[in-house]
Amino acid sequence: MSKFRAGVLFGEEIDEVYADAKLNQYALPAVNVVSTSTVNAVMEAAAKVNSPVIVQLSFGGGQFYAGKSLPNDNFEASVVGCISAAKHVNDLAEMYGISVIMHTDHCSLVNISWIDQLLDYQEIYYEQHGRPLFSSHMLDLSEQTLEENIEICERYFQRMAAIEIGLEIELGITGGEEDGVDNSDVDVSKLYTQPEDVYYAYERLNSIGNAFSVAAAFGNVHGVYRPGNVKLSPGILRDSQAYVGEKIGASVPNPVSFVFHGGSGSSQADIREAIGYGVIKMNLDTDMQWAFNSGLRDYFSKFKDYLGGQIGNPEGDDVPNKKYYDPRKSLRQGEEYFIERLVSSFTDLNCLNRNA
Repeated sequence: MSKFRAGVLFGEEIDEVYADAKLNQYALPAVNVVSTSTVNAVMEAAAKVNSPVIVQLSFGGGQFYAGKSLPNDNFEASVVGCISAAKHVNDLAEMYGISVIMHTDHCSLVNISWIDQLLDYQEIYYEQHGRPLFSSHMLDLSEQTLEENIEICERYFQRMAAIEIGLEIELGITGGEEDGVDNSDVDVSKLYTQPEDVYYAYERLNSIGNAFSVAAAFGNVHGVYRPGNVKLSPGILRDSQAYVGEKIGASVPNPVSFVFHGGSGSSQADIREAIGYGVIKMNLDTDMQWAFNSGLRDYFSKFKDYLGGQIGNPEGDDVPNKKYYDPRKSLRQGEEYFIERLVSSFTDLNCLNRNA
């Protein structure tokens, strides 16, 4: 019997997964997707390791999912693309036999209408179906003051909690560049969140509900860099847990559910240390893009003599090449490389057979 229900989880089910992750020292990979190929590869990998997984879309990922030719001046493509992807996962997760947390990634204040419209849709959907389409959404208001960040997050969390959706927030700034947001030149001090800030956010949000997580900055950076160029300080998470625990009189360690952004290229030792300090989710994007790209690259390299024309290859001038240029062949190899890389991340995150 599975520990968690197959399908897209919501409400108290999210709390149960994150509580189990902290208790048993593992974290869920949260994989950015942009297409049915990447969505299906995530679900296939989760089924392979028999563990829950997080499928997430960024603002740009939702737009691409809908189609780059569609207008997006009022966020309509990003909204409809995310809704379409969420329906896809809701329809197929149970068939794959997996537990999924359906999530949206970084939403800054300038794009907040994207989340407004997703919530507008889900409030109606919830009334009709008794559940939301998404498990949780992320608000990245780290460019605002701490007070403004949390005040806005409180308002949105109240709205989300009413339809059993969780919230992820960001404190401090994750460096590097992702999905058009460039923090490469940010003040280094902002890459390290202070325990007092974590407690401020925890106290305010916990009064609304338990289903929230905190992406605290501890030197992590989006993208991938040479070893030694990124200075992680997971001890910030340890100190924050101790500080919050003392303030609230917690009877168990790690009261805060932390999120690890910018984890590409991190060592297993750094990942496991962060998990020990309450990280229950690690975002994966850059390494997954590279894996899918590598599958395509290797496919076209292997069959280059069969892909120069529709007819004619080393086997004969009149031999057709349809079975080689069928896009399902190259895309499947991209999926296979993606799955292999994701299984490696499940292993690093100590997230194997967690649905048993």
